[in-house]
Amino acid sequence: MSNRLRIATRKSALAMWQAHHVQALLEQAHPGITIELVPIVTRGDKILDRPLAAIGGKGLFLKELEHAMLDGEADLAVHSMKDVPAEMAAGLVLDVVLPRANPFDAWISRDGSSVSDMPPGSRVGTSSLRRRCQLLATYPELDVVDLRGNVDTRLRKLAAGEYDAIILACAGMERLGFDSQITEVLGPPDWLPAATQGIIGLQCRQGDEATLGLIRPLHDEAAGIQARSERVVSAMLEGSCQVPLAVYTELTDSQVKISGLVGTPDGERIIRASESGSHVNADAIARTVAESLLQLGAAEIIESLREA
Repeated sequence: MSNRLRIATRKSALAMWQAHHVQALLEQAHPGITIELVPIVTRGDKILDRPLAAIGGKGLFLKELEHAMLDGEADLAVHSMKDVPAEMAAGLVLDVVLPRANPFDAWISRDGSSVSDMPPGSRVGTSSLRRRCQLLATYPELDVVDLRGNVDTRLRKLAAGEYDAIILACAGMERLGFDSQITEVLGPPDWLPAATQGIIGLQCRQGDEATLGLIRPLHDEAAGIQARSERVVSAMLEGSCQVPLAVYTELTDSQVKISGLVGTPDGERIIRASESGSHVNADAIARTVAESLLQLGAAEIIESLREA
């Protein structure tokens, strides 16, 4: 087994935190290993003046990292799983995930007001159509506007008064030590997160047994069940930044409950479905949830967004 590993990572504070976290876990699991971080600026990091849905989606945050592995410049990439498209680049695998952090969304307001207390016309920042859809479905009087940039950049914009509130992932806030700024946690059953939100995935070259041997001890089976089932729903519903899609797998003992949601960006129409059963049937349950959503009208919504 090799004692040297090169980890490709984005340069953002959160991505670097995740890479350093994986580095520490690997050094603990394999004393004497030498790990080099390979920071890379992705196209998604460079284009900050347009919504993600308009420039190709979250896959823009990992293409350069994938190329680094395929070109032999790195052995491993550390990703936020929610940035990983259902279809990955050929020649790569992502079979190892870390234990899931807080999967829910964080409401952060400048004056400490909860979402239900925000006055009409309040300016709320988010880059996610999923968050926009769910927010406007309940609070159509709010002014939801695009917000791009890293976590610290978004928080600075909020503090500067550009927004009255913003919505971010709890996991990122907590990992960077900003959890004290969270006003309210938005969670089930009323509010669903993005598929695989809060899960860190480790991607490497297919057939690279040296790297796979090093990272396999880090795999968390519970998070693996959640990641696989949520990605099944996302794949069947053509999950991307262009479709307001939420899905969450709740794992309790040997049971799973998978809940999914598809809506229109303006929140005027939302379709929900959920199914429960044994965790060994999680993928089949996920397919049932996706099929139910499609039959209830998600297919129509997806088609209308594709044509827009």
